[in-house]
Amino acid sequence: MTCCEGWTSCNGFSLLVLLLLGVGLNLIPLLVNRIDEGKFLQNPISCFEWWFPGILGAGLMVIPATTMSLAARKRACCNNRGGMFLSSFLNLLTIIGAVYCILVSAQALMKGPLICHSPDNSTSSCEFSLDKLGIRPESFDLQWFTKESCVLPNDPNSPPVNDWGNYTLPSGSKEERYKKIHFSVFVGLLLVGGLELLFGLSQILIGFLGCLCGVSKRRSRIV
Repeated sequence: MTCCEGWTSCNGFSLLVLLLLGVGLNLIPLLVNRIDEGKFLQNPISCFEWWFPGILGAGLMVIPATTMSLAARKRACCNNRGGMFLSSFLNLLTIIGAVYCILVSAQALMKGPLICHSPDNSTSSCEFSLDKLGIRPESFDLQWFTKESCVLPNDPNSPPVNDWGNYTLPSGSKEERYKKIHFSVFVGLLLVGGLELLFGLSQILIGFLGCLCGVSKRRSRIV
């Protein structure tokens, strides 16, 4: 077995684990919302799980490259130059999906959960546009998570919503639970997207080298 075949096998299994992890993380806020509210589209934790960064970006778009990487490993059905080339080429989809997952996760961490912005927690305040995926480093301060509370009382004379430091909520409240779920899910998806990006780039290089140099010959059995 050549080093290209061994690396391809490692990349294939790593991408498989990461895509399953990404799908699982994306499902967590959807399932929590279903348990808490009984409906998927009413009072969600945030808008960004509905962008499906883990299911679409880190999941479905990674399946072709994962399948071909596993098929191009030693003793698999596509263990040849063509299989190594396809494992390299299809990882372009992996990179696009990983970048999408990273951008959505970073935007989600900048904005915080929906409970910090919308009193009714409905998806009517969600804006699904690619223009919203821009990242501004100065906005990445996580104040919604570090402050005691990001929700203020429904008082017309109360300070602006950004004044998060003046109010506290009891431990175990809905806001505290949603903030922890939102933070954990999208930090996890950010890491998953970053790792998929690294494995995808490495397989593009390894697959190209495997296509140029060839794979190890199969030993013929003598009966």
